[in-house]
Amino acid sequence: MSTELLFTRPAFYIFLLTVMVGLSMLKNKSAMRNAFLFAASLFFYWKTSAAFVFLLLFSTVADWGIAAVMDKSENLQRRLWLTLSVLINLGLLGFFKYAYFFADSSAMLFDTSFRVESILLPVGISFYTFQTLSYSIDVYRRKITPVKSLLDFGCYVTFFPQLVAGPIVRAKSFIPQLHAAYHLSRKEFKMGIWWILTGLIKKVIFADYIAMNLVDRVFASPTSYSGLEVMLGLYGYSLQVFADFSGYSDIAIGVSLLMGFRLDENFRSPYKARNLGEFWRSIKVK
Repeated sequence: MSTELLFTRPAFYIFLLTVMVGLSMLKNKSAMRNAFLFAASLFFYWKTSAAFVFLLLFSTVADWGIAAVMDKSENLQRRLWLTLSVLINLGLLGFFKYAYFFADSSAMLFDTSFRVESILLPVGISFYTFQTLSYSIDVYRRKITPVKSLLDFGCYVTFFPQLVAGPIVRAKSFIPQLHAAYHLSRKEFKMGIWWILTGLIKKVIFADYIAMNLVDRVFASPTSYSGLEVMLGLYGYSLQVFADFSGYSDIAIGVSLLMGFRLDENFRSPYKARNLGEFWRSIKVK
């Protein structure tokens, strides 16, 4: 991820303040406000992943168009359109995540000279892929009607507070907020700040500290440590992953709240779960 607009860098909060000023000036003009938010989110992603912003736009337009056509189709055609959405989304995700592994493995197995030296992974591709895919599935199951406005759908997919690290949100809970009047009470403002500070503590103090002072050292040279130390490193890694993702989600929820958007809470103490089903329910998207 680029160092430009990380949640943990002052530059992000300068950007956030600029966006909030823009939204407040356009709060009574929903179309212009949403266009501004869409442009701000694309700028944020461009600063994060440069030219991969075009891949994000492709996924957005593709799923918006497929869902619109799928809603008017029946039976086999409907399933075919859903299949196309799944193939596009998982195909892109699979390529960027696993192309290097498969190309390198095949070169070793078949002794060929073809190798993929490096494939850059677009930041947040897992989050926005599963978000747009969940939208297509919801339309297929007739849980929601397709979003008529491409601009509204674009805001939903590219909404910058949760674009690169979640939480994944459902269209049925987010889209209506794009046309709701901006409202932020004093209590909600304090709660937004609280979410942000909580997330920063999880990310900076716990996740980063555990990573630098325990996990990275043990994983770099496990044979140099005792069995107990390696076990502590493994447990430390579990805590690091939780604090990292949970911290980013908390910050995203707080930032969104300051902008007038309410996101569902994720990561409800998953490591307190008594079984796999309870663990999944503690982190899944509603």
